Amino acid sequence: MKAKSILSRLALITLAASLLLSACDGENGTSEYQIASYTIADSTGDWGYPSPYAHYSRGPGYIRMQFVFETLVWKDADEFVPQLATEWQYNEDENSYTFKLREDVKWHDGTDFTAEDVVFTYEYTEEYPYQWVDNGIVESVEALDNYTVKLYLSEPYAPFFQDVVGAQPILPKHIWEDITEPEQFQQAEAVIGTGPYELSDYNKEQGTYLFTANDDYYMGTPLAGEIKFVKISSEMAMAALKDGTVNSAGITAEMMEELEAGGFSIIDSPVSWNAKLTINHQVEPLSSKEFRQALAYAIDRQSLVDVVLRGEGVPGSPGLVPPTSVWYNPDTPQYEYDTDKAIELLEGLGYQLEDGVMTRDGEPLVLSMIAAADYKDLGQFIVQQLELVGIQVDFQTMEGKTVDSRVEAWDFELSLYGHGGLYEPSFLPRCITDDGFNSARYHDNAELTSLLEQMLVEMDSQARKDLVFQIQELYAEDLPALTLYYPKSHWAHDGSVELYYTMDGVAIGVPIPLNRMCFVEQ
Repeated sequence: MKAKSILSRLALITLAASLLLSACDGENGTSEYQIASYTIADSTGDWGYPSPYAHYSRGPGYIRMQFVFETLVWKDADEFVPQLATEWQYNEDENSYTFKLREDVKWHDGTDFTAEDVVFTYEYTEEYPYQWVDNGIVESVEALDNYTVKLYLSEPYAPFFQDVVGAQPILPKHIWEDITEPEQFQQAEAVIGTGPYELSDYNKEQGTYLFTANDDYYMGTPLAGEIKFVKISSEMAMAALKDGTVNSAGITAEMMEELEAGGFSIIDSPVSWNAKLTINHQVEPLSSKEFRQALAYAIDRQSLVDVVLRGEGVPGSPGLVPPTSVWYNPDTPQYEYDTDKAIELLEGLGYQLEDGVMTRDGEPLVLSMIAAADYKDLGQFIVQQLELVGIQVDFQTMEGKTVDSRVEAWDFELSLYGHGGLYEPSFLPRCITDDGFNSARYHDNAELTSLLEQMLVEMDSQARKDLVFQIQELYAEDLPALTLYYPKSHWAHDGSVELYYTMDGVAIGVPIPLNRMCFVEQ
């Protein structure tokens, strides 16, 4: 089905949903919902069609999808909680998990949810991998009866709940079993899930989404009759909150005092996101560990936080793990700002500092660097820092998705970008050895690669922590990428729905306070 007909179909669904909401209104104009409509501001807008295979592969894309599709287990602010599974048991003798499923769940089209859907999902994702979850650890899955499933693992896997069953959206077999191009499947049927909300409208050009409440939701009527995502710039977020255009938005620190005085609630994110200097370590001179270390010494990360972020952040650790984390190794090499050390390392590689410019064989040292427009100030700061040690930088800004695609294709030398998910240490292989633009895709250190693999299967918590500490030291030594800072981030909301940050982030670690369970009566 072409995009135009999809949108037309969704528009009809939107109209029907609006009529339904109107029909639910009483004589006094109120509805059965705690709030008729809840609007969320987003400065980017479009994050892809919110089916599991068509949403864009960053956190906001998953957030939109998770209102529609659910997982076996989920997380609230504090712990893992039942979702499509009511209880579970680990069978150590056979390294398997048994899940008892809810018997009162229906898909949005009225079809019963059963164990067949779970078995189908894990078998389907083996053939068509889902971008957010590596199900390779699942050796097989079987239905013991209509509402009991067992997942067998190929080996012990410490982050199984965080990375697999707590993140994998379950698909309806009766809809997806004949789909052979899941990324292209963007008909209305592609967004039939079990969640508290159904997609009623999606406008890619305007970057807007409309979700309407699933009145047959098994946990009860959702709090809001509809949830809207609208594209509003960061600069306009405060005005939109104050005039009631939106109910919640990410805000800057400068907005906090005025919004708090106006009665808005402010919630602060845990340190779980990082901005990186991504380095193409496959090409010279960036393939040299000493050259990458020189870059680290040349960048004053504390001044960067003070100047670019106005103090609203924490300097990055070269070991990637934030210093606020229980997994942080305080002995990780930090490369404290030292231009003399940077120059010494470069000279050891055959460069000479002549009239403020590093040269080798008569050629000046010039690097290219790309970044999204949001990183313009950061980029200019990095340019100035590297010029102090004689490195000239050709800095260009471009659309964010273009940066992602160029990094993924290794079509860059340096880039600036960021991502979240710095919680459970299973993020380390995702950011070091895995494929994709969020990863350094670094395989030159066999010991580091081995430790990353061991860490995932180590079930003893202290032994696992020891491995994580070693990983940070080795990663910081080789520096295939450099974390520049961990920003402090803030959300403001009007209190009509009580938002919270999810324990270790939504799914595998999305640091956005829009967990679907915020919108369900508990």
